[in-house]
Amino acid sequence: MGILDVCLKLLIVLSLLGFSSPFAIAKDKNHRKLQVSENKRLLQYEDGTPFFYLGDTAWELFHKLNKEEVDLYLQDRATKGFTVIQAVALAELDGVNSPNAYGYLPLENGDPAKPLLTPGNDNDYWDHVDYVIEKANSLGLVIAMLPTWGSYWHDKDKSIFNVENAEDYGCFLGERYRNSDIIWVLGGDRVPENEEMKEIIRAMAKGLNAGDNGSHLCSFHPGGGYGSAIYFHNEDWLDFNMRQNGHEVDYWRYSQTLEDYRLNPIKPVMDSEPVYEDHPVAFNPDKFGHTISMDCRRALYWNLFDGAFGHTYGHHSIWQMYNPIRDEGINNPLMSWQKALEQPGSSQMKYAKQLLLSRPYFSRVPADDVIIKDKVETSIPGRGRYRFVATKDSKGTYVMVYAPVGRSFSVNMEVINDKRVVAWWFNPRNGKSRKIGVFDNKGICLFNPPALGEMVDWILVLDASSCKYVIPESDNLIY
Repeated sequence: MGILDVCLKLLIVLSLLGFSSPFAIAKDKNHRKLQVSENKRLLQYEDGTPFFYLGDTAWELFHKLNKEEVDLYLQDRATKGFTVIQAVALAELDGVNSPNAYGYLPLENGDPAKPLLTPGNDNDYWDHVDYVIEKANSLGLVIAMLPTWGSYWHDKDKSIFNVENAEDYGCFLGERYRNSDIIWVLGGDRVPENEEMKEIIRAMAKGLNAGDNGSHLCSFHPGGGYGSAIYFHNEDWLDFNMRQNGHEVDYWRYSQTLEDYRLNPIKPVMDSEPVYEDHPVAFNPDKFGHTISMDCRRALYWNLFDGAFGHTYGHHSIWQMYNPIRDEGINNPLMSWQKALEQPGSSQMKYAKQLLLSRPYFSRVPADDVIIKDKVETSIPGRGRYRFVATKDSKGTYVMVYAPVGRSFSVNMEVINDKRVVAWWFNPRNGKSRKIGVFDNKGICLFNPPALGEMVDWILVLDASSCKYVIPESDNLIY
């Protein structure tokens, strides 16, 4: 048994006895623990305050960026209302053998049981990871940390993990970041194809739990088109389910969020990797071209209105921190990561968070049955990119319908528990609204969006008049 193994075992014992580690990052005064809500559908802080997981995908954040670049990126995301940053400790793009921006490698001879640590500050890879996490936390951002990309436990030509070193590595990370605002995310774009792979994941989860004394939520990021529920739904360490609905633009893929929402036992679910902005559609740009912000908004509201507790945005240049001078780029990124910060999709994500937090939060449920089917059902509720979805308050105080196109549709208003209903349009492109009026609650009502067409989306909001809910900022622009 090596010296690190002995230290790790000692740290486990100390944590169980209630002692903190000398290697753990000091607890930020604003640190608040996250937990699953009482109804098992959403996340909240310990005091019961809702936590809206609005994530951004920055897989190569620890690996490629220097401090100045880290500051630029994190400040931008904090300003735009994100609450979570998804990043990988052992990064996808040769993160084990290729050094970070300061020339440091994470492991000794690629051994997960031997993290490379040098006494003092700013002297090793993990010191830089410390800086990124502390900076993010100071801006109110939680880091959803993947201990490793999936290739390092899954791919035969890259695998460096076994059950023993996975637990040791998990314990190292758990102890080091036990006082940070962290969500653990195992997996990394792979699925376990046999029991041996599952045991590696379980061992890493066990190590994380021992290292941080169970102080952080934990989930699993799967490969494209899959969900954590397929492999680990009934396991105690999995606090909530993640899906990777992937880089498709049609509703059929995103409907799987609703399928996971309906599973028993109940666990929160979200899409941690939907279609990225400016990404090759279905990895086939020659046939389908590249995505736009509209595609990202559809995925956002499809997931949320089908029961997801949060959502993750991604940009094809930002996940890989693409620098055209330095990098060849993966799958033809269209611009540098710095330029990609200006793309419209990332600024539009916060409007969903603002809208849902403006109404009773913990009683929100999927409600596609409020949408009246047209005689041509491929029109309403729609198919492909043009699927309508709805959500409501289970107590009957509001309904929201996402219309991905400017097309007239009808709603059963009787689900609103009031004699009068306040109706208004919410613009998911700019976060502003337009009041329609106040109506008697007499069943089915037809609504016509402010503008018709195939490249404008809308959200119809129906409120119980007696609740006097706040209507977002008015928008008098001509659409």
